[in-house]
Amino acid sequence: MNTVGTSTLSGVNKILFMETFQEILKKAMIAEDICAVDRSDSKYITNPYGSEPTAVVQAVAGTYSVSAWTTTDDNLTVADEIVYGEHIFGFEEVFSRIDLKAARFEQMAYACSYALDKWVINNLTEDGTGAYTTPVGGFTTAGNFLTIIGNLFTKVTGFAARMGYYLVLESGDLAGVWPAMASNGFVTADNALREGMLMKYGNIDIHVVRAGTFVDEAATTVSGTKTWTNLSHRVFGVKGVTTYCAPRGLTYEEKGVSGKTGTEIDVWALVGHRVWNNKATLTVDITLA
Repeated sequence: MNTVGTSTLSGVNKILFMETFQEILKKAMIAEDICAVDRSDSKYITNPYGSEPTAVVQAVAGTYSVSAWTTTDDNLTVADEIVYGEHIFGFEEVFSRIDLKAARFEQMAYACSYALDKWVINNLTEDGTGAYTTPVGGFTTAGNFLTIIGNLFTKVTGFAARMGYYLVLESGDLAGVWPAMASNGFVTADNALREGMLMKYGNIDIHVVRAGTFVDEAATTVSGTKTWTNLSHRVFGVKGVTTYCAPRGLTYEEKGVSGKTGTEIDVWALVGHRVWNNKATLTVDITLA
C-alpha cells in the first residue's frame, strides 16, 4: 500500500498516524481495486507485447507451421503529480481544541485520494477503445439496467472472467440502478443494501462516485497533462488490465515558513496511468443516451 514520507509530526504518534493514513487510502481509492498497481521508483514502465498466437488442431502428422513472432513496445510515463498544501498559523493551532495537523492531514489524504481516483477514472474512460451507448435514459432508468449490463459483457466476451469486472457510475445513476438491483432477487438486493456505495452485481464491482467526476477537461490542474472528453460518460472494464503507478505513494511534508508563524504542510504523489494498447478494448467507454 501507499507509504508516507519523512515528516516532523510533532505531537502525533507517527505509527498510529501512518496506519490511519494507510487505512484511508485502502478504503478510499477505487484505482487500487480496478488497476494493476506499480510502486517501483521508475519514471518509465515498458510493457512489450507480441503478436497473438493461434494454435490449430489437425490430424496426426507430426508437422507444424512456423509463424513469425514480433513485439511492440508500449510505455507508461510518470508525467503527473497529485499535490495539495496549506499553511496553518500558530494562533490557529493554539486556539484550536483539536490537533489541527492530524485533522487536516486526514482531510488532505481524502482530497488527494479523490483527485487521484478522478484522474484514473477519466483516463480509463478517455483511453479505453471499447465503446457502448446506452438506451435513452441511461442508468437512471431502472428498466435499462439489465440490458446495459448484458451489452457491456458482449464487449469483453472471451476474456478471463476470473479477474473480475468493474463499473464506475456517478451518484445520480442510483436513481435507476438501486431499484433495478433491489428488484432482481433477494441476494442482489441484500448485497446492495449492505454494501452501500460499493455494490456487486454478479462478478461486477460497481463503484459509485460523486456527481461531476466524469468531465470534459483540457490539460489543467485537474487533469494534469491529460485531456478528457467524458461529460455524460461512464466506464466499464476488466480489472487489472491497466496500470496505475505512484512511486513511493503519497508523501507528507511539514515545514516552517519565513515571515509567518505556524507551519506549512503538504501532501503529494507522482502518478502515472496507462491503458495498454493490446488490452485497450477491455476498457469500455460508456456514452449515456
